[in-house]
Amino acid sequence: MIIAAGEALIDLVPQRDSKATLPALEPKLGGGPFNTARALARLGADTTFCSRISQDHFGEALLHALHTDGVDTSLVQRGEEPTTLAVAHIDSGGSASYSFYTEGTADRLFQLPPALPDTTRAICFGTCSLVLEPGATAYERLLRAAHAQGVFTALDPNIRTGLIADPAAYRARFLTWLPYVRLLKLSAEDAAWLADGAPVHSALKEWLAAGPQAVVLTRGADGLTVLTAQGEEHSVPAVGVDVVDTIGAGDTVNAALLHRLGELRALTRPATGAEWQDVLTYAARAAAVTCGRAGAQPPYAHELVSP
Repeated sequence: MIIAAGEALIDLVPQRDSKATLPALEPKLGGGPFNTARALARLGADTTFCSRISQDHFGEALLHALHTDGVDTSLVQRGEEPTTLAVAHIDSGGSASYSFYTEGTADRLFQLPPALPDTTRAICFGTCSLVLEPGATAYERLLRAAHAQGVFTALDPNIRTGLIADPAAYRARFLTWLPYVRLLKLSAEDAAWLADGAPVHSALKEWLAAGPQAVVLTRGADGLTVLTAQGEEHSVPAVGVDVVDTIGAGDTVNAALLHRLGELRALTRPATGAEWQDVLTYAARAAAVTCGRAGAQPPYAHELVSP
């Protein structure tokens, strides 16, 4: 079983064909960990979502989508508070930025579960859930507990600067997570922000030395790169696609990395160079499918079968 731990929310996405000064906003199911959970299940992984979801209409829709995709929700907590909202802005290249409405919402009140299922092979964390208290501290405790149990841990900070009131404090906290992380995945933009003016490649090596077995860097149209604790570096090109938007692309990469590493039985040992080439290529193909359609709609396993 692979667990995705973190928030589920609603993205309010502007309608693409609208020429209005204030275009109509269409609600889409979202949240980095939520998207990752759905992507994992669609790819064929035995998946559980660990979060706190509102009992409002949006929360019911989020839970229904998880069930539809076959995600186990036994670790989902419920609350009467409203669902977090993220208003998306899509630029001319399809890239998304967000404004968040998080005050008093259900997902930030997540509490540490008593225990993880014995069948847990991997768990991934990221995005808003590691910023918004008091839930952030509970997720951090879960990360450390999972690492202590020998579970493969993955982290995608997926930086949302509008939520980070104290960048220096967040960067310092990020460093404290690394000894408990086996796989660190970053976008090029997130890596540059975390490096805070230092050369990114040097920063990646420093973060790798702090504990992870591997750091995967996503570089948009330039593809994906992995640096390993064994001193290896491997890259693959992006898969060409007519980009509709990039919502959920990074989350799809998270899912594809974990699913493919699991299929190669590389969650309990370091992956070889050839295996990393395979894993990165698979992740690039999966991300391309997501970028080719509106909103966070990750691919199903059959869409990635080679012709």
